[in-house]
Amino acid sequence: MNLKTEVMNETRTGRRRGAALEDAILDAAWDELVERGYSGLTLEGAAKRAGTSRPVLNRRWPSRLDLAAAALARYITSNPVSVPDLGAVRDELILLLRQLSDRGAPALIRLMLEMSEDLAAAGSSFSWLRSRVGDRSLVENILKRGVERGEIDPARLTPRIASLATDLARHEAIMRLDRIPDAVINEIVDEIFLPLVSPGRR
Repeated sequence: MNLKTEVMNETRTGRRRGAALEDAILDAAWDELVERGYSGLTLEGAAKRAGTSRPVLNRRWPSRLDLAAAALARYITSNPVSVPDLGAVRDELILLLRQLSDRGAPALIRLMLEMSEDLAAAGSSFSWLRSRVGDRSLVENILKRGVERGEIDPARLTPRIASLATDLARHEAIMRLDRIPDAVINEIVDEIFLPLVSPGRR
């Protein structure tokens, strides 16, 4: 049975199409990841769980890695992190790192580590995965407000330093495979990041 026939059959039986079908597949893939881990995820299993066929699924995601990355991105989009204007860049960064840690640890970190072998085989890296699932606007908005309030010297805010707080938090999460303690988050912000960007500091 070819792909065209598969799609026609899905239409005739009243099954989901377009965005509805894609959402159903990604939800099914996420459920498979939660229950079986990345090593237990198969395109056939996700297709069966979603009530569709592998050719239909394979047209959108040609590999397990692509499917897992898409399911991970959908999970993160469905569980957004939001940091309001708290009037102080310190408070906002601490809240951001706390929320990111709570959303990601420990199962999410283990999942991404399990994907490392396929990432390497595909000639890719965690940077590719981060580009698929990350949202840099969160920290960018916090830093922008900090600059506007005069809490941050924009001349000190190089791209490397701008991502430093979240990079260090990610490292902690990977090394611990657990929730990052509040004391460690405070150290990242107070003892490492803010001294590098605060006006008048050398």
